[in-house]
Amino acid sequence: MDVLDWLRAALGDEAVASGVLSTDDAELEAARTDRSGWIADGRPLAVVHATTVEHVQATLRAASEFRVPVVPRGAGTGLAGGANGTDGSIVLSVTGMNRIVEISADDELAVVEPGVINADLNAALEPFGLWFAPDPASKAISTVGGNIATNAGGLLCAKYGVTREAVLALDIVLPDGRLISTGHRTVKGVTGFDITALFVGSEGTLGVIVGATVRVLPIPPGVPTTIGALFPDVRTAAGAAARVTASRLRPAVMEILDGPSLERISAYLGEQVIAEAFGVTHGGSYLLTQFDGLSAADDAEAAAQVIREAGGTVEVSVDAEAGERLLAIRRAFHPALAATGEVLIEDVSVPRSRMAEMFAAIESISARHGIAIPTVAHAGDGNLHPNFVYSGDVVPEAVWDAANDLFRTAIELGGTLTGEHGVGVLKRRWLADELGPDSYDLQVKLKSVFDPLGILNPGKVFG
Repeated sequence: MDVLDWLRAALGDEAVASGVLSTDDAELEAARTDRSGWIADGRPLAVVHATTVEHVQATLRAASEFRVPVVPRGAGTGLAGGANGTDGSIVLSVTGMNRIVEISADDELAVVEPGVINADLNAALEPFGLWFAPDPASKAISTVGGNIATNAGGLLCAKYGVTREAVLALDIVLPDGRLISTGHRTVKGVTGFDITALFVGSEGTLGVIVGATVRVLPIPPGVPTTIGALFPDVRTAAGAAARVTASRLRPAVMEILDGPSLERISAYLGEQVIAEAFGVTHGGSYLLTQFDGLSAADDAEAAAQVIREAGGTVEVSVDAEAGERLLAIRRAFHPALAATGEVLIEDVSVPRSRMAEMFAAIESISARHGIAIPTVAHAGDGNLHPNFVYSGDVVPEAVWDAANDLFRTAIELGGTLTGEHGVGVLKRRWLADELGPDSYDLQVKLKSVFDPLGILNPGKVFG
């Protein structure tokens, strides 16, 4: 009996007949890649479309018995190759585990399965006057389980935090098939080590998340107030953003679009759309800031004054629809690049006070390597997304050389390789440089505690 025969028997005839276990060529091929464009070598053995915790447990027990790798996978929207099915692996998809189990308005929490789409959770919460704050750009298609596995951020995390701040408790299947629960339904809880936080951002290397209790928040009252500011260059815009945060104002959104970004969005959406929204079609840099809550108008006016003093040409809008149009244009950045070729979407973070230095370094790296690097940034938390557009199935070495310079510069500025996308495969070669040898060694040993056979997402994060 091989692993697939064992797994068929464990899943049961009914599950197998309903398509829980698939060896379809098209499904195996699709599981080899994600939104990063990286394609894993070889061919997975099978895809398990789990719809119950028991399906997950059976898969991991079979994998442990036969020492077969398992790659946990959500919607496949990752940007670091962290959930791509590798040669000889079983891809364990949890997108079919998509129930919202409970919404407790009194306790401001929701209990969900990992396959729940981020936007669907918010649609279910809205009648209660609540929302789930993590706001990745992929929220319409990404899953809550994937948000947790990568500790996803997004446009709103400067004020509301990344996914870690929204996770209260988890249900996890360990590599040997055991089911454990971590965390609490309470806001406070300090019994034992914080294993819940350890699993947030673990990228499927320690266990498979099969349930989550997440904190939800009241929808901010009032109408958001949006500030649009044009600058002659991106470094000045970054300096203005740093001054806003240094002034102790806390916008819900603060985004920077550099000149190359504006050019590509303009080409994608049309110059008229960009001109109507921003008053400019290309060049310079644009700082988009939005405040919410009852003090939105007053906070925005204070921020507008700071931005003017920093050299920005400012417009303030209290029109909610206008604000949403501006955010939609910002979210069009990635589709705009994808329309022109393959895209390597990178993700570094630096202290907010050093964003201008990082933007200057990106301009220098772009000129040195002769490669355009259009960059957008979550300026409220110092998270920059430099992007590379290329042709073909493989990222050119020249792009990796430029990316190498980017990563090392971010670390030198006191930053990190990744603010929200994760390490996956694409950044693992630089992980030890950031962590240092002792910390890296401890993390490798920690993985072995949870996964002594090394079957869970091998080759990801830790090379």
